[in-house]
Amino acid sequence: MNFRRGRREDYPEINLIPFIDILLVIVIFLAVTTTYARFAELKINLPTSSAERTPTPPKQIEVAVAENGRYQVDDAAVGEIPVDELAAALKKAAGSQVDPVVVINADARAAHQSVVNVMEAARRAGLSRITFVTQTAP
Repeated sequence: MNFRRGRREDYPEINLIPFIDILLVIVIFLAVTTTYARFAELKINLPTSSAERTPTPPKQIEVAVAENGRYQVDDAAVGEIPVDELAAALKKAAGSQVDPVVVINADARAAHQSVVNVMEAARRAGLSRITFVTQTAP
């Protein structure tokens, strides 16, 4: 039996507006009273070193490859020679230098095989540092 027919049960309600007002006042208070420190520059004490200057750069062996497949090693024209003779010329140009750099100046229209022959000759001569020379486009 339900004797409270016309009565609805009221649930308690929490009013959030005063709670939000108080939080906003706290946020404003914190924003006004907080000090912000700005660092215009960093103060860094760099370590010192007594190292010597860098050693002299390694010797470069210039190898030019012409369009027709002819080679030139350090201003000495060697012509069209097999890979073994080219390796001997590279070893002679290296002399007593330790690990010199082989710089390949190949013509744009030179055969790919000619450039690969220079790389193979450098490998046979024990020269592992190879680089290519290019020019910037006009």
